[in-house]
Amino acid sequence: MSEPNPPKDQKQRGPDRRKNVVDARYSGLERRRGPGRRLSDFAKAAEEGEMTQEQFMFIQAVDAFKKANNKPFPTWTEVLEVIRKLGYRKTCKMSVALPQCEDWTEPGDAPAFPPSQPDAEQEERDAA
Repeated sequence: MSEPNPPKDQKQRGPDRRKNVVDARYSGLERRRGPGRRLSDFAKAAEEGEMTQEQFMFIQAVDAFKKANNKPFPTWTEVLEVIRKLGYRKTCKMSVALPQCEDWTEPGDAPAFPPSQPDAEQEERDAA
């Protein structure tokens, strides 16, 4: 008869699956450095506390959003909202590899938030 709980040193272990989790494909978004990989001057200056005007404005805008909405951690959708309100638009092709996403661009003067389709109640109010 076997023991229901063998001692820790006698437990059978499966293969180590942690090595299979990391995808080795290069996407252009990697932040880890290794041999031959250095931080960009843009990132290096920011990490050393020397922000560009653009970086400072972005941080101030996110901070203002957090204070105005009493949210210590905005969602990624909210961060994108702040970015769009700062005037950024998708005017260039991607410089990263995201195979699951279709690339697109928009005019530089595109509205931050395209007008949404009015709902039925709004149409009724407008008609009255």
